[in-house]
Amino acid sequence: MLTYKAMYKFLDKGVHAEVLDFPGTFSFGENIQNARRNLASALVDMAETNLMQGEPLPKPNPSCTDQDADLEEPIHLLLTATHRVRVVPEEVFFRP
Repeated sequence: MLTYKAMYKFLDKGVHAEVLDFPGTFSFGENIQNARRNLASALVDMAETNLMQGEPLPKPNPSCTDQDADLEEPIHLLLTATHRVRVVPEEVFFRP
C-alpha cells in the first residue's frame, strides 16, 4: 500500500480534488463524498497507466501541501495484480 496526499478545494458548484504527490491525478465531485470516490478512481487509473507504460509510480511525499486547499488527507493506493493474472492452457508450458 502506498499513501499519497489528497487535497480538496470547496467551490460553488462542487469539490475539486487532487493527489498532490502524484502529478496529473485530479478529479471533481458534487460533494466531498463524490470527490473522494472520483479521486480514488483517478488514482487507480493513473497508477495503472504508469505501470502499463513501464514507468515507476511517484514516491509519496507526506510533506507536500497546498496552501489553497480547504482539506488535506491521506489517500491509499492498494496494489493488486489480479487484473493482470490470466490462465494459460497447460499445453503452452508442456509441449511434447
